[in-house]
Amino acid sequence: MALMPVADALSAVLAGAEPLPEEMVALDAAYHRTLAHDLAALRTQPPQPMSAMDGYAVRAADAADLKARLKVIGEVAAGRPFERTVGAGEAVRIFTGGVIPSGADAVIIQEDTAVDGDHITISEAASVGRHIRQAGVDFREGEVLLAGGSRLSDRALSLAAAMNYPELTVRRRPKVAVLATGDELVMPGSQPGPGQIVYSNGYALRALARAEGAETVDLGVAADTVEATTAGIRRAREAGADILITTGGASVGDHDLVKRSLEAEGVEMAFWRIAMRPGKPMMHGRLGAMRVIGLPGNPVSSYVCAFLFLVPLIRALSGRKVIHHRRASALLGRDLAANDQREDYLRARLEAREDGTLVATPVTQQDSSLLGNLAAARALLVRPPFAAAAVKGSECEILTLPE
Repeated sequence: MALMPVADALSAVLAGAEPLPEEMVALDAAYHRTLAHDLAALRTQPPQPMSAMDGYAVRAADAADLKARLKVIGEVAAGRPFERTVGAGEAVRIFTGGVIPSGADAVIIQEDTAVDGDHITISEAASVGRHIRQAGVDFREGEVLLAGGSRLSDRALSLAAAMNYPELTVRRRPKVAVLATGDELVMPGSQPGPGQIVYSNGYALRALARAEGAETVDLGVAADTVEATTAGIRRAREAGADILITTGGASVGDHDLVKRSLEAEGVEMAFWRIAMRPGKPMMHGRLGAMRVIGLPGNPVSSYVCAFLFLVPLIRALSGRKVIHHRRASALLGRDLAANDQREDYLRARLEAREDGTLVATPVTQQDSSLLGNLAAARALLVRPPFAAAAVKGSECEILTLPE
């Protein structure tokens, strides 16, 4: 079977990926959820002109002369408006957030006044609108301030609250089930026996999925038998997984049983093997509504494939407006040889120069089993198939990795 280009494989993974159903959640539960629809303000903020400072509300015409002496006729605090109208020669003591009383059109800050009983004299001339937050300066009722398909940040939640929403309509979180395979795997904290290794892939995969807003299900490690692997696949369906991720057993050895098990369960394979490095033996298919991504067992291959394919799929199912990773430019930190027919994703360190230019230096050892280099990397340096040799200082394309 010919190797599938990365772009074609990503298109296959995303084919038919429609946003999941909507649900209403409390504001506190909406953090990092995807907003289902545009959100328009239910109120005007601020609803009336308000003072931006502590001081005195005055008529600017009365406070244009530095010798002006004004009579204080009352006080305004936040939430306690002054009901009378400010007339000629009058002032009202006002605090930040207080509603500007009728008749006043400026605020003199308290540092620019001297108090003498129930009168003040001013040392700074007033001007119309000075230190006043006009009605609607932040937003007005009916304005769309948050776009459907956006991921709700902490600042967005604060804005939604100010817009007077106690609940928000968001997309259901995709449920991602992770199944590892391999007789050689033991759990962290165990004492590995001869030929055994400590299982690590699932921790990165589940964290990556959760960081994108997915719910995760840990299906553990299946033994290298068709029976154990198919049992894991069935548990994913029983758990209602939208996406099943398998890791390991995706190559061509006698003990690589994932493809055989998936097909035995009725998975329709869209592809198997991609023209990329690392991660050539990756699979994708469908089992009813459940999407399946079969990742290689090598930890770097597993993570890179999940970053490139699982993350956009989660975003698509979440209804996110931005699905694809955004590529950036950097300068190459060392010389690179010409590339072969596979698209390369080199782990690289990033350094920012004083002028803001990024320098991407690929780590010297790119073996797909080296977790130390993966953890130290801050970007993937992308090299297209058959790229010519590149010299240090030339421009290159990168994908920044999550922090």
